[in-house]
Amino acid sequence: MPARKRTVRIRIMKTRPNKRPGALVLTGLAYVLATAGTAGFSDQAAGDDSTAGSTWKFTVYLDDKKIGYHHFFHAESGQTRQLKSVASFDYSLMFIRLFRYRHENNEIWNGDCLQSINSRTDSNGETFRVHGRRSAGEFRVSANGSEESLPDCVMSFAYWNPAFLEQSRLLNSQDGELLEVAFTGPVFEALEAGGTPRPAWRYHLVAGDLKLDLWYSAEREWLALESEVRGGRKLRYVREEADVQAGGHDLHRPSFLARSGPVDLQRGD
Repeated sequence: MPARKRTVRIRIMKTRPNKRPGALVLTGLAYVLATAGTAGFSDQAAGDDSTAGSTWKFTVYLDDKKIGYHHFFHAESGQTRQLKSVASFDYSLMFIRLFRYRHENNEIWNGDCLQSINSRTDSNGETFRVHGRRSAGEFRVSANGSEESLPDCVMSFAYWNPAFLEQSRLLNSQDGELLEVAFTGPVFEALEAGGTPRPAWRYHLVAGDLKLDLWYSAEREWLALESEVRGGRKLRYVREEADVQAGGHDLHRPSFLARSGPVDLQRGD
């Protein structure tokens, strides 16, 4: 794959400074895809032998300190894709928990267009809910009681889908805002994934205060994520070794993908 550099310059809109306690983590989380709700896999998809499954399992670090995980479970049948993601982060200092974050997301896609989204986030006790559905030539999204009409075909920050790298606007699944974004890259680098060095292509994403680096394989498989958060610290997603060795294929989907209902944020499962 020949190296090239592509720059998109767009005026960033709808971004707000984050001044809440624990923002050193939340700055890197606010736009990292993490959603929840009651949309589960349909009975038809759950029983369809032609449905292919994949997973992306990441251990999450703040600098070198492990703070939690973010797992993505994906199934595809024809043009229909269904994704569930679950994140759980806890940051403590001297045995005192300073920050707690729970996030769950359910999405249904038709090709590269989002059909529906249901998300719930618990950020240190502050709850966010987002619900959206594509209908009648538009995507209607509600977030904590407010509603907005978006274009018919939108994408969230779907890091698992390399088509999102070609977008100029992305839906923030935590607060329901459609953000304008800019990408540069790719740049060829060596990346350690699952304990093994491998060639990778790095893309840089900017959306307001959010700045992310994303790494993909030559086959455009998502390998890693890194974001600079408050104080110059690094929030890092490191792919779990067993997940890399399995190639991200999950032939036995977790049972919760076929159930209806959100994960209990208090239990953190």
